[in-house]
Amino acid sequence: MQNQNLSAAQALEKLKEGNQRYLEANANPGDISPKIRQYTCENGQSPYAIVVTCSDSRVIPEGIFSAGIGELFVIRVAGNVMDNHQIGSVEYAADHLGTSLVVVLGHSNCGAVGAALGHDPSGYVKYITDEIKKAIGDEKDAARASCLNVERSVSIIRESLKEMVEAGRLTVCGAIYQIDSGRVDFLD
Repeated sequence: MQNQNLSAAQALEKLKEGNQRYLEANANPGDISPKIRQYTCENGQSPYAIVVTCSDSRVIPEGIFSAGIGELFVIRVAGNVMDNHQIGSVEYAADHLGTSLVVVLGHSNCGAVGAALGHDPSGYVKYITDEIKKAIGDEKDAARASCLNVERSVSIIRESLKEMVEAGRLTVCGAIYQIDSGRVDFLD
């Protein structure tokens, strides 16, 4: 039940294995039992990975990685953009929960990336698309833009939590979830 003390490499392998099970499953095999709920209530959480991902309802990290309660520390925001709130959440999970792997998980057919590519939204959405535009520059291809957006968020986390990264306490990588197939392509 405990996932603490997994190295970043072990956590990444566990994510890859979970995604493979997801590709072949009709239901999530992650543990969501009353027993694990009670265990994590009494003993706290010890997630093996931090996943920063989009708010898109088709992107469900626990399902995608065949994970159950207490296994993933998930941070969701449209376009998987980073600001001080998301970085603070990553820092919390790394510092206080001992999680050593961060995966920034973008996805195909991302509406936020599409909005940054083809529109100039107003209102609060503009805060998100402005961040994505910084990542994608003049890129016009949606798939490549999603990768660039993930790479920027990875870079921001690495720079913001530089001491942890340089000390080997935190590994940060990017990935893209393919909505049509369910496959996760790791960028690093």
